[in-house]
Amino acid sequence: MNAPSAMKDYQTQASLETFAFLPPLTREEIVEQAAYIIAQGWTPAIEHEDPSRAIGHYWPMWKLPFFGETDVHAVLAECEACRQAYPGHHVRLVGYDNYTQCQGSAFVVFRGSGW
Repeated sequence: MNAPSAMKDYQTQASLETFAFLPPLTREEIVEQAAYIIAQGWTPAIEHEDPSRAIGHYWPMWKLPFFGETDVHAVLAECEACRQAYPGHHVRLVGYDNYTQCQGSAFVVFRGSGW
């Protein structure tokens, strides 16, 4: 019989994104990360969620993923439109890798109220 693991499962807000362990990204860093997603050929998508429900389930998607989008500023304009439509929500930008069929990157662009 195996002994119970000493590892603990922490349900923290740090699990929201790729860069959760860092301070919030600056506008320039957000542009660079969005450009990286596009340069990798990944499909940008935007998700949003109320901070009280941000842990433990999938977030609603803002529109459909932006298949074939190559304009960083168009993606970031959609992030801003999502923020305006849901002002209290977290807004996350995701880069979906078509080859591996998973997320290549995910980070919070705007943090909602009550964070």
